[in-house]
Amino acid sequence: MKHIIYQALTRLWGNGKMSSWDSRSLDYVKSLGSDYIWFTGIPRHATGKDFVKGNPGSPYSISDWEDVNPYLADRPSERMAEFSSLVERTHSAGLKCLIDFIPNHVAKDYRGKIRHFDFCDYDWTDTVKNDWSSPQTLDAALDILRFWASKGVDGFRCDMVELVPAEPLKALISALKCEFPGIIFIAEVYEKENYRQYTDYVGFDLLYDKSGSYDILRSIVKNGAGAGALTWNWQRLQDLQPRMLNFLENHDEQRIASPWFAGKASDAYAALAFSLLYNDASFMLYFGQEVGEDASEGHEGRTSIFDWCRPAAITQLHEYVVNGKELPEKARSIFDRYREFLGYASLPVFRNGRTWDLCYCQPYGAGFDSDRHFAFLRFNDEEARLVICNFSDREMSASISIPSEVPAGKGTYQVLVPPKDAVILSVSSR
Repeated sequence: MKHIIYQALTRLWGNGKMSSWDSRSLDYVKSLGSDYIWFTGIPRHATGKDFVKGNPGSPYSISDWEDVNPYLADRPSERMAEFSSLVERTHSAGLKCLIDFIPNHVAKDYRGKIRHFDFCDYDWTDTVKNDWSSPQTLDAALDILRFWASKGVDGFRCDMVELVPAEPLKALISALKCEFPGIIFIAEVYEKENYRQYTDYVGFDLLYDKSGSYDILRSIVKNGAGAGALTWNWQRLQDLQPRMLNFLENHDEQRIASPWFAGKASDAYAALAFSLLYNDASFMLYFGQEVGEDASEGHEGRTSIFDWCRPAAITQLHEYVVNGKELPEKARSIFDRYREFLGYASLPVFRNGRTWDLCYCQPYGAGFDSDRHFAFLRFNDEEARLVICNFSDREMSASISIPSEVPAGKGTYQVLVPPKDAVILSVSSR
């Protein structure tokens, strides 16, 4: 079943406090069709030290795994109680709560029982690498997960799991799921050859499809790559598709509207339609994406996770959600289009219906370009929807054929699709 996850860097909403995630904000997230909200940057990280990157520092450099960042609280001495209130508000809004778990490293000033080395991976000089050869590290990590689960956290997005041995991750997930049924684990995974290990063996519920759908869609939008690679990707994934988490933005990636990606949010509507609506993979939306945040204040198109900043579109979105202030015209246009696509994603036919890739059966000369267009059908016993994605910079005029072997929607449909956009049509479910 397709889930919608809304990721937000907690400190960049409103006044940067957990209380800024009030009932209006959470009701808004729910109104998008979201099932989960991922509060990025909750556990206490290193700040105010000479080794820290930026100010206040990275949410991925944890100094105390059983504490909340004091700067997120209205009353720092009551920060854990304020976090519990945040979880309660989240659940009252009909959402589930995700936070990060970072198994590979801790901050240089980490206080706790995890054993670690005195070196770091890559250029993560504000961290030191964890020592998973020590049983103490496994015991400490399980205590950490229990700590947060007991406070109502419904799942964990697990950072850079490919740098950690599979065995302890498997043990952690198995143990916690026995104690907290229904809790989910999401893996940041990059190598496709590792996908099945992390689902079938380790036990993750969802995996980033970064090197699959994201990289392909980005290449299509930015570099004009052929859309046929999308077919190749799902054929390779096969039964793993329901375990994938699709996205077009997150805190690591460049904003769609930045010059380093599409340049305009509207130039990726076709990519959004595919990423959100194709098959039953889950989908992640990064806050501000739905109003065209371009990270113009950030570095190379990324909203900074290291510094205090005030991204313009996120500020406008907050004012709209909490204070009812109208969005600027451009942001409003993007927002309305996102709401339309997200509305489709909430329908049962897209949540858990079947999928049929129609690219293979489009006749030559009928207006369908297999490099720049993609067509698919979503259907169940009650309804069927035809989705046509136009990745080209020209209007698409084509006859889309649904052959007799497809269980729904048989026939030919004349379609007009604006440049770099998508159209969703209702067709016969029989």
